[in-house]
Amino acid sequence: LWSLKWCEYDSHGSGLYKWRSVCAIGGWRSGCSERVIINISGLRFETQLKTLSRFPTTLLGDPRKRMRFFDPLRNEYFFDRNRPSFDAILYYYQSGGRLRRPVSVPVDIFLEEIRFYEFDEDVIQLFRDDEGLPREEDRPLPNNEFQRQFWLLFEYPESSGPARIIAIVSVMIILISIIIFCLETLPEFREVPAVRANHVNGSAQGRELSPFTDPFFMVETLCIVWFSFEFTMRFLSCPSKPAFFKNIMNLIDVVAIAPYFITLGLDLAEHQGSSQQAASLAVLRVIRLVRVFRIFKLSRHSKGLQILGQTLHASLRELGLLIFFLIIGVVLFSSSVYFAEAEDPESEFSSIPDAFWWAVVTMTTVGYGDMCPSTIGGKFVGSLCAIAGVLTIALPVPVIVSNFNYFYHRENEEEENVQYVHVTCGQQQQQQQQQLEPSFGECDSKKSSQSLTESYQESDDLEALTNPKADLDAYAGKMTVV
Repeated sequence: LWSLKWCEYDSHGSGLYKWRSVCAIGGWRSGCSERVIINISGLRFETQLKTLSRFPTTLLGDPRKRMRFFDPLRNEYFFDRNRPSFDAILYYYQSGGRLRRPVSVPVDIFLEEIRFYEFDEDVIQLFRDDEGLPREEDRPLPNNEFQRQFWLLFEYPESSGPARIIAIVSVMIILISIIIFCLETLPEFREVPAVRANHVNGSAQGRELSPFTDPFFMVETLCIVWFSFEFTMRFLSCPSKPAFFKNIMNLIDVVAIAPYFITLGLDLAEHQGSSQQAASLAVLRVIRLVRVFRIFKLSRHSKGLQILGQTLHASLRELGLLIFFLIIGVVLFSSSVYFAEAEDPESEFSSIPDAFWWAVVTMTTVGYGDMCPSTIGGKFVGSLCAIAGVLTIALPVPVIVSNFNYFYHRENEEEENVQYVHVTCGQQQQQQQQQLEPSFGECDSKKSSQSLTESYQESDDLEALTNPKADLDAYAGKMTVV
């Protein structure tokens, strides 16, 4: 009887929802094998509803979500989407959660498809991790509005126009500081003439210029004032103080600022004569050398330096292998060339440690020529050392280049996708309201479509449960009018 009713119903142009109602009337809905046809841009796929119901939160698994794509004339669901991607999407339902991207489909296209079919965020994030895509990092902002404004100004240069101006000023001051650091080592600026001080009795005595009147010191002071102001504002407006000092860039800022104050204290002590001049000069040289690390402050505003740092960090294992192979080669070839040149009285290799320098220079293909073998055996060892050095350096380089290309393309993709918003009080409240409630137009469109679908489904359910024969006849009349 049920087969006869289904054949009669199917002859008028069947609908999947009606067949489900008929199955429910018979009380054996759980045992009914309901099949569904999915049309992807002209390519038809057929599966069972129980397969799609394994993931009820997705677009295909939720009957209400997929109902708006249903074509009652053809009795199928139609999606104008990418056809090659749907093989993997359907396999995700069939396999119970295995998502594998087809080789012929690019990553960005497949990512758009799984987002269209409303896969869970955990599934999408797992797919991004498997494909090596970067994680979308959460950038916390301070709760206080004024702190948030200053944090965006000094931490994210792309967030607004004033933030870009502050970043440009910071880069210019860093460059000026580095130029001053280099110029003050020139001989004409290093030798400061003594000033003759005339006394009352007519005698003259040499007096050194005060370091506080030095033009280089004054320019350096202005640079340090800006660095200190920038660091203080970022520290006061940061959302988390412990996380602030865990950032390597903030530690570089501390290293760039601290030598100035240490040097200033030593100069004051030396000017008062409370410290030894020799010891203070040695300490000053070391401290002034630390100032060269100020150049790494540019990495905060330079994407190229950030890519280089990420590449070196990701290639630590390859760099370790390179150094390890280099050390083995240095020990091996320095020992060989020492014993090969041992019989030559004019040999430059007096010991194996002395030959380390020659081995390093030869393996790295620098070749200063200050040390070179003179015997036939020594030249043969030198030839092997040069060849081994080329192979040792060439083997890990492709891995490092591959990491560089990966981070370079990733940074370009992030620049295209990331949008910086200057948050204000009104915008923040509006964003929070939008997160809590969907937009008015979207709610109206969803409610209108859902109300039509639900009213149609509820009326049909009621009729099917009360009078299935009348339901079939009524639906056949509707299809005839259409």
